Amino acid sequence: TEQAVAVAGGIIGGILLFVLLGITAYLLWKKFCHLFSYEKLINPVKTTNANAIFQDQANSEIHLKSTSRSRSVPFIIPPTLHGRDWIHLTNEEQVQEDRDPFMTPQSGPRSSFHSLAGAYVVGTINPDLYKFPEDKSETDFPDGSIGRLWFSIEYEQESERLLVSLIKVRKLQPPADSCSPFVKIYLLPDERSYLQSKTKRKTLNPQFDENFVFQVSSKMLLQRTLKFLVYHVDKQKKHHLLGQVIFPLKNETLTEDNKLVIWRDLEKENLEPPSEHGDIQFSLSYNDYLGRLTVVVLRARGLKLQEESPAAGVYVKVSLMNHNKFIKSKKTAALLGTPNPVYNETFSFKVDQSELDTASLSLSVLQSNKGEKTLLLGRVVVGPFMYTRGRELEHWNEMISKPKELVKRWHALCHST
Repeated sequence: TEQAVAVAGGIIGGILLFVLLGITAYLLWKKFCHLFSYEKLINPVKTTNANAIFQDQANSEIHLKSTSRSRSVPFIIPPTLHGRDWIHLTNEEQVQEDRDPFMTPQSGPRSSFHSLAGAYVVGTINPDLYKFPEDKSETDFPDGSIGRLWFSIEYEQESERLLVSLIKVRKLQPPADSCSPFVKIYLLPDERSYLQSKTKRKTLNPQFDENFVFQVSSKMLLQRTLKFLVYHVDKQKKHHLLGQVIFPLKNETLTEDNKLVIWRDLEKENLEPPSEHGDIQFSLSYNDYLGRLTVVVLRARGLKLQEESPAAGVYVKVSLMNHNKFIKSKKTAALLGTPNPVYNETFSFKVDQSELDTASLSLSVLQSNKGEKTLLLGRVVVGPFMYTRGRELEHWNEMISKPKELVKRWHALCHST
């Protein structure tokens, strides 16, 4: 009896195992078939005949005339690809005309469309999306322009070399009919040494394409300034300065993978000798709508440093006054060891238009030495008739008469308060 029960149990277990294996195999087979099955597309697009194309073309033309959208070029599927299913991207279907693909197609059948029988449009291309922006740097010159200079800069971190490429100069204004220009390049504050380009004979638009190398450490790089002087050589071999470009490096990100191509308009150099305590150049602008007074501290020259050493930092403090009462002040970065610092820093102050007759600006040039007292190198005040006269008053009045324009001038520094 026990043997019979054992045999029956074994038979039943075997049957159950067989059924389980069968179910598992069936499920795996269904999953395998599902992975390799393809889903049938619903409502595939059918190819159209030539008459349908022309009808679509006429409808599209009417639609285009009623809108102000930019013209587009049709993208057509040729008859050789009819074996495939294509989906219309838009309902603005047009047939491309052979003579001018950018013109809006005309309605009605033409002989040039006979080769397109059976083709249909899947979409359109807008040519305006593929136009390169127009470079206006060689056409838009300001009034009174004396020329424009193009150059590029790149810095090699490992070798600590500043690579400067002099590219070209355009629209020079020489003192004579002919012009033979060349360029001197300085890396300020070092004004004793420079690199010089070749002289280009008899041209107002010289193309240089010359490369120059300055050795400068990465720590001092952002405190340096590039200076380009453009000269003309006359028949007597005399050199005449045509203009200059001053370009501080402190606001630029210079790496080996970041080659910057830059252009700047030439400026006339101030040929007057510096005043007793030096000079400072800055721009003023007043926005009457925003009630904002803007000061751009550009550069100083001929400063009488107390100790000419790399540890001596020179900076400019700009203070807004009203009725001779201090309102607010801002400072530039301190540049080390140069009597001719270049700043190019912008500051803004909130000044109501009704306060322009009582407000004034004080610009003080200061020298700070480590562990010593800050020394005043010179100061200038610009403002209304209540506080100033001469060039300082003229600068203030010109700023008011030309709202939202930057008015740039040089001013002599003095020690009087």
